[in-house]
Amino acid sequence: MYLGVDCGTQSTKVVVVDVDGERILGEASRPHRLDEGEGGRREQAPAEWIEALRGALGEAVARAGIDGRAIRAIGVSGQQHGLVALDGAGEPVYPAKLWCDTETSAWNAELIERLGGAAGCLDKLGLVLQTGYTASKLAWLRERHPKAYGRIATLLLPHDYLNFWLTGEKVSEAGDASGTGYFDTRTRRWREDVLAEIAPELDPALVLPRLIDAREPAGTVRLEVARELGLGEGVLVSSGGGDNMLGAIGTGNIRPGLVTLSLGTSGTLCAYSPEPVVADNAMVANFCASHDGWLPLVCTMNVTSATTRIRELFGLDLATFGERVASAPIGAEGATLLPFFNGERVPMLPEASASLDGLTSLNTTQANLCRAVMEGATLGLRYGLDQFGRLAEGLHEIRLIGGGSRSPVWRQMVADITDSRVICPEVTDAAALGAALQAAWCHRSRSGGGELAELCERLVHLDEASRAEPDPASVAAYREVYARFRRRLAERHGIH
Repeated sequence: MYLGVDCGTQSTKVVVVDVDGERILGEASRPHRLDEGEGGRREQAPAEWIEALRGALGEAVARAGIDGRAIRAIGVSGQQHGLVALDGAGEPVYPAKLWCDTETSAWNAELIERLGGAAGCLDKLGLVLQTGYTASKLAWLRERHPKAYGRIATLLLPHDYLNFWLTGEKVSEAGDASGTGYFDTRTRRWREDVLAEIAPELDPALVLPRLIDAREPAGTVRLEVARELGLGEGVLVSSGGGDNMLGAIGTGNIRPGLVTLSLGTSGTLCAYSPEPVVADNAMVANFCASHDGWLPLVCTMNVTSATTRIRELFGLDLATFGERVASAPIGAEGATLLPFFNGERVPMLPEASASLDGLTSLNTTQANLCRAVMEGATLGLRYGLDQFGRLAEGLHEIRLIGGGSRSPVWRQMVADITDSRVICPEVTDAAALGAALQAAWCHRSRSGGGELAELCERLVHLDEASRAEPDPASVAAYREVYARFRRRLAERHGIH
């Protein structure tokens, strides 16, 4: 048996996977508290991730009806980009600043300039720094909280931190490290010179975790932790990775021709490439994959976070919200919502706010506003897909994951807006499944077996009932709606 852990923004999920039986035996989750503040501050206490992991793991194993000593390996997926800075005792010097924190946008702009602009970033890192990456968070901490900064002994990412708690080892792998802003995504090496630009007082040899290959284990679960969690001795912990990278594994997106689209708190689009990618623009990040190859990726910051705000504003449950969306026509009778409640990464508008246009005395209805926010979030992802340019050529299927993928209305909307076939894996929380598959790959490769492609073929099952084919009439209607969305982007933000 193998455990997959996904530490996300809102919760930590754990799944128990029986690889030989090709099924998930048990799953559970525990929520996190998000601390939000003025200026785009979004932080979490890493201790909450540990507490959530304890609770979710125990419940998942109990639901699986197995003895915890049957677990052979654990894989950990984590929200990307978060800054977990530890002191010499392994304790956080400051709460973790998260991927969705935009408080550091000014520091990001300054770092891009110091590195030689977009061209300099591409030369040094293989991508262009964006607000939300770890680098600007570290620069912010150095300036705003110098005492905490002065105590830094180690720099980790969220999934690295959970691996550290499990094993006592400070390691990282290329997929998650790609989003730090001080890692060369082409050569898969730390850029110590870039870290020196960000944090000149820190010694890279001391503060940066040791890089390991995605197939390598991070270590084994510490004996005292194993006893606490009810596990046996010698449980392997795989390298793990960022949630986008493990989500790609969990959808079987480990070969060209597929796109994984996540309708989560944020929205992500990623497509596998066997070679490093030089994108047509800076919004496509040339990230490494957490198995091999690369995973060019686009991230928008407002998806279910945006729809939840409108849903809760009207006091609607999920089912009623979906009914309201379905009852409104395509285009919400002219209402257009740019859902930049958290600022935005794609397009690059970190300090933007949401805006609602086109309201009249006739179209200002609850149903239209519900549809406008879902359309706005999805049109933002269509904008992101456009940024892939030639990378999207040959696309034949979108594999949809995340909480929003459970909505039939939303699935059809994605199919119509992108003019692509859409289907969900049976397990829509794909990052946790991907983490378990990576754990099985790591464990079984030690005895010469268990190739990842074979594991994905056996365990990633598609839900045919979720299939959505684009409707030609709706595709045509959405071309007009998307053109209106782009006009609003140009009028409000100068984005063409």
